[in-house]
Amino acid sequence: MNIVSKVNEVILPEANDPQYISENSFIILNKMYAEQGRHESIWGILRAFHYTNSLSLNDKFLYPHLDVHPNSSVELSPTGYRFLVDLFLKFDKDNDGGLNDEELANLFLPTPGIPKLWQESQFPSSIVRNEEGYVSLQGWLAQWNLTTFLDHRTTLEYLAFLGFDEESSVKALRVTKPRKIRQKQGKQYRGAVNDRNVFNCFVLGAPKSGKTSLLESFISGSYSEVYSPTIKPRICVKDIELRGGKQCYLILEELGELEPAILENKQRLDSCDVICYTYDSSDPSSFQYLVELRQKYSKMLDDVPSIFVALKADLDKQEQRADVQPENYTRDLFLSSPLHISNAWTTSLHELFIQLVDAAKTPSAATPGLETQTDSADLENLKHFLVTGGAVGVMAIFSVFIWRGLRSAK
Repeated sequence: MNIVSKVNEVILPEANDPQYISENSFIILNKMYAEQGRHESIWGILRAFHYTNSLSLNDKFLYPHLDVHPNSSVELSPTGYRFLVDLFLKFDKDNDGGLNDEELANLFLPTPGIPKLWQESQFPSSIVRNEEGYVSLQGWLAQWNLTTFLDHRTTLEYLAFLGFDEESSVKALRVTKPRKIRQKQGKQYRGAVNDRNVFNCFVLGAPKSGKTSLLESFISGSYSEVYSPTIKPRICVKDIELRGGKQCYLILEELGELEPAILENKQRLDSCDVICYTYDSSDPSSFQYLVELRQKYSKMLDDVPSIFVALKADLDKQEQRADVQPENYTRDLFLSSPLHISNAWTTSLHELFIQLVDAAKTPSAATPGLETQTDSADLENLKHFLVTGGAVGVMAIFSVFIWRGLRSAK
């Protein structure tokens, strides 16, 4: 410590805090060690910060073991939320509630750059941004929830790069309970969920049914009226408020041209909590696409909770030229009639998002072909959920309140 103090106080007198060492002092210190032939001291420092012989970070440090059951998901813990909120506040230098390009670049300087997963999700268009188009705290937390849900190893890696200092980055995450599979009337279905705060929804439907506009409205409250076919999969994430005030995160995925491959992939479907089947209620041939899609992939799709949605409900409703009309089709599946939604009706959109999460939480009420009589075990799980609430969801809300308070104080 004496040599560190000497470097700070004599060579760089402006850095007078004995508990810390500046970047310039650190470089000078190691130059001194090298000139004195004390190479073991340099390597000792590097080892203390988890560097290997190749001067790369140790894989065990970047990717600590986290035991995840195949039917479980991974989410941020309250500790993880606190770290990410603090990180956002630290780099929001102008205190405008958003990370601009320069601030975002500075934040990711210690890392390999913006995560590849973020680039694939078309970040930042995947999240809520402020009026200037900068990454908001709401969107920042949502993007990390999306990352953790899709690939928790990426989250662990970047937490290590970004200086998470709670011994191990696994403390920033939590593993949910494994999904239970129940059986009734000779049909398997998913058990109720009571400990999750992040849910994934596939949005399916015919071209021009309004899927992309639905995703755009979900994130920004507005959408483009110019039709552009979706080629690559598109994904977005946002926090929503449920009945009772609890908040959770909903991920919407439009599959694009990869739809057939994804629907044939059991692992990808297992990660889907609910399917939103959309059709254009003003286009008479739109619903038949869903009928044929479900016929083709019935074995895979019948196990996933489902909500049917009639989009563009502000336009004149047309009778569907389909094998069966939507209301009769959903009734035969023991599902609720299609919700009539318009992107111009904010209330109807919010109700849709709530129902999607409700279906994911209580699959027995939205599983095709399963009569809607709630299983007693599911009722017990639901009661437990209502009593205990969700600590992590509350932490997310509290984090935003902390940020607002600090911003006002500044």
